[in-house]
Amino acid sequence: MSDYPSILLEQAVSQMSSLPGVGKKTALRLVLHMLRRSDDEVQAFADAFTRLKKEVVYCRECHNISDNELCPICSSTRRDHTTICVVENVQDVMSIENTGQYSGVYHVLGGVISPMDGVGPKDIEIDSLIERISRGDVQEVILALPTTMEGDTTNFYIYRRIQNTDRFQAGLRTQTGELRITQLARGVAVGNELEYTDEITLGRSIINRTEFTT
Repeated sequence: MSDYPSILLEQAVSQMSSLPGVGKKTALRLVLHMLRRSDDEVQAFADAFTRLKKEVVYCRECHNISDNELCPICSSTRRDHTTICVVENVQDVMSIENTGQYSGVYHVLGGVISPMDGVGPKDIEIDSLIERISRGDVQEVILALPTTMEGDTTNFYIYRRIQNTDRFQAGLRTQTGELRITQLARGVAVGNELEYTDEITLGRSIINRTEFTT
């Protein structure tokens, strides 16, 4: 016999608890709260998620979520388009933006290399990053991936890919227009995800970033 007095309630709780970080008790509290709201409020809630799923797109340049073909950051003339900050996911973009310490643009990989999980270089947006760098306008690439084994593996792979570009090799030969590859200062603890790092620490890590070393 079910613990819930209604099958519909049980189904709603089951869907709510499928969200990350939401347990059964929290899910039940949220569902009962929604049940007490007006029909219009519940419909507006449902419509917001339906429109999000159907209408949101990914920026053709950086792969951040957007309402248009180009996200507001990539389309802004006030951003420094010569600096690209490479992050794992959309949450990381939001975390860095909240620091107010970065004025460049981003590149969202959509994951990190993790052989144990079956995720290889072709499963994330590395090729498009190399394409952006090869255009010749980029002066600095900031590697802002998690300080985990998977993040470090991805950093190293990207570094080696950049080293093999004509843009990077030409810069090393002539010492003019040299492309810098940097990483966050180690104010971010080893094993931390960026979205769980406080804004002050993350902001300082961006400001005090260092040259990437293998």
